[in-house]
Amino acid sequence: MRADVIVIGGGVSGLATAYDLKQRGHSVVLLERQRQFGGSAVSERLDGFLMEHGPSTMNALVPAANEFSQDLGLENLRCDLGDGIRKRYLVSGGQLSGIGMGAFGFLTASYLSPWARLRILLEVLVPHGSPDADESVMEFCARRFGREFAERVMDPMVAGIYGGGRAAELSVAAIFPMLVALEEKYGSVTLGIMHRRREGGKMPGSRLFSWRGGIGTLASSLALGLGDDVRTGVAVRRFSASPSGFEVDLGRDGRMQGRAVVIATQAHVAAQLIADVDPSGAAAAAQIQAPPLAVVFLGYRRGDVAHPLDGLGFLTAEAENQNILGSQFNSTMFPGRAPDGHVAVSAYIGGVRAPDLARRPAAELVDLVRAEFGDLLGVSADPVVAKVRHWPVGLPQYGAGHRALIDQLSSCHDRQSGLFLTGNYFAGPSVATCLSVAQKTAQATHEYLRGNDQIAAQRAVI
Repeated sequence: MRADVIVIGGGVSGLATAYDLKQRGHSVVLLERQRQFGGSAVSERLDGFLMEHGPSTMNALVPAANEFSQDLGLENLRCDLGDGIRKRYLVSGGQLSGIGMGAFGFLTASYLSPWARLRILLEVLVPHGSPDADESVMEFCARRFGREFAERVMDPMVAGIYGGGRAAELSVAAIFPMLVALEEKYGSVTLGIMHRRREGGKMPGSRLFSWRGGIGTLASSLALGLGDDVRTGVAVRRFSASPSGFEVDLGRDGRMQGRAVVIATQAHVAAQLIADVDPSGAAAAAQIQAPPLAVVFLGYRRGDVAHPLDGLGFLTAEAENQNILGSQFNSTMFPGRAPDGHVAVSAYIGGVRAPDLARRPAAELVDLVRAEFGDLLGVSADPVVAKVRHWPVGLPQYGAGHRALIDQLSSCHDRQSGLFLTGNYFAGPSVATCLSVAQKTAQATHEYLRGNDQIAAQRAVI
C-alpha cells in the first residue's frame, strides 16, 4: 500500500495533521497502535455524568480551535464556560481561599500577604533581566513579582497546566513566552500588559469552550472526516528511508510506502521511531520527560457538597503538602456534565511532584481524593459515581533548554527529507495549541510534497 503521507500516532495532533493534509488533496493513512484513537482526548458518559479522561477545554483565542470547530461542523454543539464562575481558588492552610476573577483579584484578596501584594505593584520598577538567560518560571516571576507570588501563585498554576510540573524546573521562555516578550519590549510585564490593552491586543489568558459531548467530540469528528484512512490496532515496528520516500514495517500487517512521514506520537515513542533515520533528533526527543498522572472523577449529589463550586476549580502550591495537584469543578464549567441535582468534580494526582502516587490502585486514589474533598469542599457523603484514569505517561515537561531541543526536532526534515514531527511537546500541551502546531506541520508537509511534484514535472519536460 502506498500513500502521499503516513501519519504515525492517532492522538489529536496526528488526527488534525492527517485531516488537514487530506483536505489539501493528499492521500493519507493514519496508523494508531491503540484500538481507540484520540490519545488523551477521551470523554465518557457515566450514569448521566461526563468524565474527561484528559483535557477538558479549548482556548478560543487560538485561531485553530475555532477553525477546526467550524470546518468539522461542530459549532452547533459548542458550549462556553458557565456563568456560575465567580472566583479562582487556591489552597491555603488546608482550606480554599477564593480570589476575585478581575485584574486586581490578587491585590485585594488575603491569600497573599500585604507585602507580597505591594511587591506585585512594584514590578514596574524591577530592572530588565538578561535576554540570554534561560530562566525558570520561578526565577523569572520571583525576580519580577516577588518570591511569595512565584511560590504561591505561579507554582500551582504551572502544576495545573503541566500536570504536576514545578515552576522551579520549567523554562519560562518555553511555556510563557509572552511574559518574556513583554519584559523584553517594555521593560516590565505590567507596563507591557497596559500597552497591549491600550493597543487592543490579545493578552495572555483564555476564553474557554468545549462541546456538549466533551473534548472527545473533536477526536471523533476528525476520525470521521478521515474515514477508512484511519487504521487502529496497528503497531509500527520501524521505518526506513527509501528512494521514493519511506517504507514502514507494520509486522504482521505488512509494509507501507509513503512519500512523507509525520510522527505524531509522544516524545519518547518518537525517539524510538526515528532513531535509525535521525539519531540527533531521537536524542533530543528522548530528553523530554512526561511523568505519570492520574485523573480521579467523582460525582456527588449537590446537597452533599457544601462548597458553592463557583469557580473553574482549585490549585495547590507544593508547600501546602496536599496530594491533589488541582481540581476542576466540571459541572460548573460546562452544561451537561452532571444530572440535575448533582455535581461533578475531578482531581489530578502525580506528575513530577508525586509520580509514584499516580500509579496507586484506583480504589486507593478514590479514597485519598474523597478525604481531601471532605476537608476542602465540605463533602459529607460518598460519591454516586467514581472513576480513575491512569496515564503512565503524562504531560511533557518543558525544562531548561527545551527551546534548543525543539529547534533540533523542528529541523529533522533538514536532516532527513520528508520526515516531520508534531505533538504536545512543541508549543504547549493544550488541545488548541496542538491543533495550531498540526496545521503548521501539515503546511510544511504539503509544501514539501508540492515541491517534489514540481521538480518531477520539470524533469519530465526536460
